Amino acid sequence: MLTAPRRRPRRTAAPALNLHDPKLYLNRELSMLAFQRRVLEEALDESNPLLERVKFLSILGSNLNEFFMVRVAGLFGQLESGVLETGPDGLTPAQQIEAIRLEYEQIMLDAHDCLKSLLAALEPFGIRTVEYRNLTVEERAAARQYFEDTIYPVLTPLAFDPGRPFPHISNLSLNLSVLIRDPEGNERFARIKVPDKLPQLIPLRKNFRGRSGPLTFVWIEQVIEAHLDALFPGMRILEAHPFHVTRDAEMEIQELESEDLLEEVEEGVRQRRFGAVVRLKVPTGMPESILNILKTNLEIDDTEVFHVNGPLALNRLRDLASLDRPELKDPPFSPRVPRALRGEDDVFTVIRRNDILLHHPFDSFQPVVDFLRTAARDPHVLAIKMTLYRVGPKSPVVQALLDANRNGKQVAVLVELKARFDEESNIEWARALEAEGVHVVYGLVGLKVHSKVALVVRQEGGAVRRYLHLGTGNYNAVTAGMYTDLGLFTCDEELGADATDLFNYLTGYSAKNDYRRLLVAPVNLRRALEALIQREIDHARAGRPARLILKTNALVDGRIIRLLYQASQAGVQVDLLVRGICCLRPGVPGLSDRIRVVSIVGRFLEHTRIYYFHNNGEDEIYLGSADLMPRNINRRVETIFPLRRAAMVKHLRDRVLAVYLNDNVKARVMNEAGEYPRAGRSGREQALNAQETLLARRHR
Repeated sequence: MLTAPRRRPRRTAAPALNLHDPKLYLNRELSMLAFQRRVLEEALDESNPLLERVKFLSILGSNLNEFFMVRVAGLFGQLESGVLETGPDGLTPAQQIEAIRLEYEQIMLDAHDCLKSLLAALEPFGIRTVEYRNLTVEERAAARQYFEDTIYPVLTPLAFDPGRPFPHISNLSLNLSVLIRDPEGNERFARIKVPDKLPQLIPLRKNFRGRSGPLTFVWIEQVIEAHLDALFPGMRILEAHPFHVTRDAEMEIQELESEDLLEEVEEGVRQRRFGAVVRLKVPTGMPESILNILKTNLEIDDTEVFHVNGPLALNRLRDLASLDRPELKDPPFSPRVPRALRGEDDVFTVIRRNDILLHHPFDSFQPVVDFLRTAARDPHVLAIKMTLYRVGPKSPVVQALLDANRNGKQVAVLVELKARFDEESNIEWARALEAEGVHVVYGLVGLKVHSKVALVVRQEGGAVRRYLHLGTGNYNAVTAGMYTDLGLFTCDEELGADATDLFNYLTGYSAKNDYRRLLVAPVNLRRALEALIQREIDHARAGRPARLILKTNALVDGRIIRLLYQASQAGVQVDLLVRGICCLRPGVPGLSDRIRVVSIVGRFLEHTRIYYFHNNGEDEIYLGSADLMPRNINRRVETIFPLRRAAMVKHLRDRVLAVYLNDNVKARVMNEAGEYPRAGRSGREQALNAQETLLARRHR
């Protein structure tokens, strides 16, 4: 349970600090790398099951791929454009690139050391990942058979000579550079793309997914390298080396000039294939002659080259992490269905009685799907309106919307085509919905729609009632089992009216700039959030208790940070639960000594946005889709909504936020230098893992 903030005497004015001083802000990109180090720490943590540690290494690899494709690519773009502007922290693009390189190289050194220890630790459990050169005769025979049957038919060696241009190297592709000598004694260069649709770790036992017997794996590129003679008959193989390429994946979409946003996004996805190379990973010891061929033809210099002592693409460890070995993973769990939804009454009857709050993954996502399925077949439902950002494949949510349309409901769906790296999937869903006659909107020009809203309009007697699901996370049944998110079922009249106005804004030409209870970006969200923080400042300055708890995925917005500094100076107790990027510097005397920043990285990806305001004892909590970043507040359509039930506010305050703030197992507490030492515990203090505590409570 949270302790109430103490009444504080009025504070005398402290010497004024320049709140725009770059020293008061942490660099966004380096803060993101600090988060990746926290992910790596989970792979290093021996208290985690072995295959979960492998999974964290795989996640680290995927995260760093995206970091280079988007953030580092953006910095290179600024350099090429001659941009000299700095962010709040004062670092130029060139300074950031250099600092990123140093930290990234250290992370990769530590990650590969971690991988070596993990592979050694898996061997006693019958899981061996070995170098090809260390395979037994029998294992080599199995590898050759696999190569001939499965790999060889897929491979396409591409030569590079005066008559054949250097082949296009696709983004995130793993390749082999091969130097050969022909019968005339001429040296030739060829490239082979490693197939990414095949297993990256080749099993050399038929029962490789079974639970009995040893499992032996070898990396696919090593198997290909060992059988290059089959690809170049009559040639002498001189040497072969893998390399991995990362390209700029940001899309240039000319929305204002576009006549069809869907076609424009499709073209952007196609052009993404040809983005500039921003990272070339090569093995330590690659000869300069081979490296120079790659650098010249990829049009890069040493700035983009990274030497790696180990596998070049850690994200491929997902093959190992997915092994069916439950004893080496976190114990499975069954999410809870709230008691109110377990009875025979339909979901609309239940919602009319009381609002319902779901906390995923501890609570099941199935009630959200059932809400839409019930609406699809209910004869009294007139319309369903919904926003979709990332829905995933084989979506039961989209299927429910299609069923509703077939049953004669009016269905309107905003599918955000510009959801990064989900563009192709969302285009497919938009076309599938349109093909069935659903009203589909692709988004708004210049804005991404990131709101999580589902509105059901139902005829009840002589009146129309609106039922809502408002959430912090995507309508994705798969990620709902891996991310922590909150969702609210309600038929609150004011929220329903606001949702109607929101959809009119999204689908029509509404210029509405005020809402009853919803906070909507870019309309009124910034103004309202800043006013709520300012209210706590005013309470503190008047000598009243004042407290803020903001749980978000990222804190980057300069105006919000400066306001939080002012809150600390005024005497407000500020707790920030920030999973990822945090540009605020806590613990600075006279500035932020009342601010505590906690990051929790654990079994589930923390994704909830919870904004708590003490308000002199009249607690208020807002939930929603927006993080505290300029892009969310200024350049996206976001929704944040208040909880009206005091019991829900108390539950989130005392049984969720308090648990996170008292975590001493997975919590890291940021210091003034921007480092994240573990919170730890002292003496006989009992271990408290917030996520595990919430899991344990789900059946109570």
